[in-house]
Amino acid sequence: MSFLLLQPNELKGLVSMTDAIDVIEKAYREAATYPLINAPRRRVHSPAGVRVSNFPGGVHSLGVIGSGTRADLVQQTATQQSYGYREHPVHVLHDSTTGHLLAILLGEINDKDLGYTSLMALRTAATSGVGFRHLARQNVKTAGLFGSGGQAINQLLALKCERPITAVKVYSRNPEHRRRFAETWSKRFSLNITPVESPREVVQNVDVVLCATNTNVPLFDGAWLEPGQHVCGIIGSNASLVKGGWLTKRRRELDDRTVARADVIVVNLRESIVQDEQGDIFEPMEKGLVRLEDVRELGEVMAGTRTGRTSDAEITLHKNNNGLGIADLAIAMCAYERAKAAGRGMTIDLPAPGKQ
Repeated sequence: MSFLLLQPNELKGLVSMTDAIDVIEKAYREAATYPLINAPRRRVHSPAGVRVSNFPGGVHSLGVIGSGTRADLVQQTATQQSYGYREHPVHVLHDSTTGHLLAILLGEINDKDLGYTSLMALRTAATSGVGFRHLARQNVKTAGLFGSGGQAINQLLALKCERPITAVKVYSRNPEHRRRFAETWSKRFSLNITPVESPREVVQNVDVVLCATNTNVPLFDGAWLEPGQHVCGIIGSNASLVKGGWLTKRRRELDDRTVARADVIVVNLRESIVQDEQGDIFEPMEKGLVRLEDVRELGEVMAGTRTGRTSDAEITLHKNNNGLGIADLAIAMCAYERAKAAGRGMTIDLPAPGKQ
């Protein structure tokens, strides 16, 4: 028996954003019909702030089951989250029929054209991309973007893959960062990207509102939202941050008004809302503004058991509320198969179990 070990340099240039959106869509659709292959992300924290995240899951039609894991040194202030250190992620892939170890992938899998921008940015953005595919209006042309880092670049690329956008407004706390973002990515993406001076400008007169920051507090007033807009948020939150004393209240990027105004609310996994007390949905639930049973899951929309957008006038909200192993393993399996076909990686022989 043997498995393939793939190191960071051997994972480059293998998977595009469109590839990732396609396999993640497959993963969510299948998990909706066979949920035992899916589970919430679990995290543990050291007293020093080191966080280890584990993502179990699989996609049987792709032949994979396993888990992803990563470690971060997380630092918190009242208004934002930052990282003192982020370790390479590790994905362990098993054959979902036999259980045999197929591969260990050590390192980040990035969009093959963008390269490295931010940890787990490809999976996060591609999951948003599935939401764009099924929840955003077909005639989307404009977007408002909060954030000017690696996550923001990937979110914008995912939207560009799914809708023919032509113009983007970008806002972040640092004027120089948003100016540089607009200058760089206008040329790279052949888009009209304009830096703006206030959150309100981002939300006004756009078709999609993208949140891609490290904030701990709401980014905009939900009263500013306009009929037909699609809103996407990506922070997950975790009750452990409050229970461990790093924060005094749950992380938010969306306010209660945004949740109350949304005609359609879709999350990756409802179970995580309750398990992690994720503020953007959990706190409006506590206040009676939304019921858990009214929140739809992305996989349910994929499988057709719950509706997504039903009219161009609806405000849709995709709370990309946490990364799931089904998405990580879908992308990792795609990367593994392409790396193997290209002759990359080191084959390591293993003794048969019980014969060490």
